[in-house]
Formats: sequence, C-alpha cells, structure tokens
Amino acid sequence: MTDRHAGYVVALDSDIREDDAEAIISAIRMIKGVMAVQPVDADPMSAITHLRVRRNILAKMYEAFDNA
Repeated sequence: MTDRHAGYVVALDSDIREDDAEAIISAIRMIKGVMAVQPVDADPMSAITHLRVRRNILAKMYEAFDNA
C-alpha cells in the first residue's frame, strides 16, 4: 500500500521581502494539484534558530579541522 501526501513544506534559503515573493508564490500555485499557498512570516525565533544551527555547525567544523 502506498502512503498519500496531503501537502509539502517549502523552505527558502533566506528570508525575502513579501513584495519580492509574489513570483515564487505564483509559480508554486501553477503546480498541478496545489490548492493554496500560505506564506510563513519570519520571526525572531527563526532567526535565533538559524544562528544556533550555524554556530553548532561551525563549532563541529572547527573541531574537525583542529583534530586533523
């Protein structure tokens, strides 16, 4: 038996301005089967999460190079 998908989450590589996003939103709406596109507003928590992940990755890279 095959699983059924109800939707997808699309993540952008960086936050973009609402007025600059219209082309992306329009393109997603053109995909067959897309019923709605709802933007997710950037907030301080997403910025904090991004910085924490970046810090963790950099720490692991420094540790790997230091041990090399």
